[in-house]
Amino acid sequence: MDIFFKEGITISDLMINEQIRDREVRLIGSNGEQLGIMSARDAMKIAREAELDLVKIAPTAKPPVCKIIDYGKYKYEMARKEKEARKKQRIIEIKEVRLSPNIEENDLNTKVGAARKFIQKGDKVKVTLRFRGREMAHVQHSKHILDEFAEKVSDIAVVERAPKLEGRQMMMFLAKRQ
Repeated sequence: MDIFFKEGITISDLMINEQIRDREVRLIGSNGEQLGIMSARDAMKIAREAELDLVKIAPTAKPPVCKIIDYGKYKYEMARKEKEARKKQRIIEIKEVRLSPNIEENDLNTKVGAARKFIQKGDKVKVTLRFRGREMAHVQHSKHILDEFAEKVSDIAVVERAPKLEGRQMMMFLAKRQ
């Protein structure tokens, strides 16, 4: 299992101790203090004296940045932070509500109720007005259905994308009001 670091480098890809082959490195001490630029061999010696590991934390820098830390503890902390970040993350889904041009008032209210539930859960709602057959001749007269729909949920949602005709359907996106 690879654990990802913020620059896209996996923790298991970080070079430690003898894996560091650079001539010079910028060394950061165990307390976060700058120890300056020195040879990798001298940096290794300082890390061994402190009974800690030398870890290359910024391999793309010139010269590469190495830090003296307890690698096992560092690896554990990064894994914990990653797990915590995944917990707090919320995936926003797009739910769809389909309407037809000749929808009755009660049916529209039922669809509005469903959309309200989706929006309150934090999802975005795609409201689709589908046209079949001769209904295509009266597209402009049906736009008011989407406007009315948006008006009924305007207290909890905003129109993210205005009604737009695409092929045989008119679509509008609603998102939770901030």
